[in-house]
Amino acid sequence: MTTLKIRKVGNSLGATFPKEVLQKLKLQEGDTVYVTETPDGVQLTPYDPNFDQAMEAYRKVSNKYRNALRQLAE
Repeated sequence: MTTLKIRKVGNSLGATFPKEVLQKLKLQEGDTVYVTETPDGVQLTPYDPNFDQAMEAYRKVSNKYRNALRQLAE
C-alpha cells in the first residue's frame, strides 16, 4: 500500500506521488492522471477511459464505412 500526502498548492490542493508509483504508472511531470470511480473505490490511471469507448465505436463502423474512412485518412 502507498500513502499520498495532500498539500496546499496555491489556492488548490495537490498530492505528492512517491518515485516508485510514478515509475509504475510511467508518469512524468505535466502528465495527466484520470480518476475513475469503480465499485471497489477510486482508480488512478494515466490512460483516458473514454479512449476505449471511442475505439469500440470505431471498430463497430470501420468495416461498414471502410471506403469513407480511407478517404478521410488521405
